[in-house]
Amino acid sequence: MYHYDPNTALEELAEDATLPNPVHVRDMILRKKLTPDRSLDLNRMFVEYQKFFGETQKLGKEILKQLAT
Repeated sequence: MYHYDPNTALEELAEDATLPNPVHVRDMILRKKLTPDRSLDLNRMFVEYQKFFGETQKLGKEILKQLAT
């Protein structure tokens, strides 16, 4: 389970083409001891990831709704 292991998350991404939930990515960032600069860089990237993850979920849900009818 990838929830707190970035290496496993990368393996699963390559195998299943699934993205980890932003909550788990945030937890991975928080658990890692980072320099302030690196933490800020990753946080900026995370905010973008979170935004696009939500947009992708909405699109996927709409596609599935239309396919289900």
